Amino acid sequence: MFKSGIVTILGRPNAGKSTLINELVGEKVAIVSWRPQTTRDKIIGIMNGDGYQAVFIDTPGIHNVKNNLSEYMMKSVDSAIDGVDIVMYVIACDKKIDKKDEDYIARFARSSTPFILVVNKCDAVQREEIAKKIDSFKDIDGIDDIVPISALTGKSVDILKDIIVKRLKEGEQLYPEDMFTDKTLRFMCGEIIREKAMRLLQDEVPYGIGVVVERFFEREDGIVEISADLICEKKPHKSIVIGKGGEMIKKISTLARLDMEKLLDSKVYLELFVKVKEEWRDSERLLREIGYDKKEL
Repeated sequence: MFKSGIVTILGRPNAGKSTLINELVGEKVAIVSWRPQTTRDKIIGIMNGDGYQAVFIDTPGIHNVKNNLSEYMMKSVDSAIDGVDIVMYVIACDKKIDKKDEDYIARFARSSTPFILVVNKCDAVQREEIAKKIDSFKDIDGIDDIVPISALTGKSVDILKDIIVKRLKEGEQLYPEDMFTDKTLRFMCGEIIREKAMRLLQDEVPYGIGVVVERFFEREDGIVEISADLICEKKPHKSIVIGKGGEMIKKISTLARLDMEKLLDSKVYLELFVKVKEEWRDSERLLREIGYDKKEL
């Protein structure tokens, strides 16, 4: 009997959802940053095993809508819940659980879909604190499993995998067994660039960064040529992204290229350019150009 299903991963910003999906899949399919709201689109990762396949949808962190981009992000969360087989909600054990978390968990747990509450970052707190966190959710109806883990260290992730597989239903294989994401290599390379920019830049600049991969070409000698634009919202941000003497853009390019070469298993020639498109996060036309189209959700 083969088992399969779609699993949506939800949670507030910076709960560790992207780290968890990468750990479950065994490949880097979602970018990871200490900054909240790193994930902007639904990322699909695929966990294959003996007799099963779980398709994970990593969603943007649940947050209040501030502009057209954040509206797109929240619409992608809503669309990721429809018709799935399992819902997982991730909370960070080292953060205070507020009313919003409780409301979201109660809302999603009320559905008939199996609901798993994942208590992440357990490596950062004492056992007594983990027990308190778990105990605080025991009275919420609809939670099928509560699983404490550390996605960063991998602790107890195997236990979570076993629970997911147990709750999958009999079904057909949804994707080829050698496939770990539905995203194109072009998309993945753009996300790698954005991840490096978010890690290296400070203050508000990363939240206004978009990436457009303009060229993705594999030469006859096996080298992949990639050209991409880093889009920022304000003219002063352009000089920050470039850095003194081009130092910052070189760092972003070097780190991105190294990750791309691991992903593509080939040499990469990467060119990055910085462009200013003011208030692009509030422009539906520019959002579509960069790849965030609400009509496709």
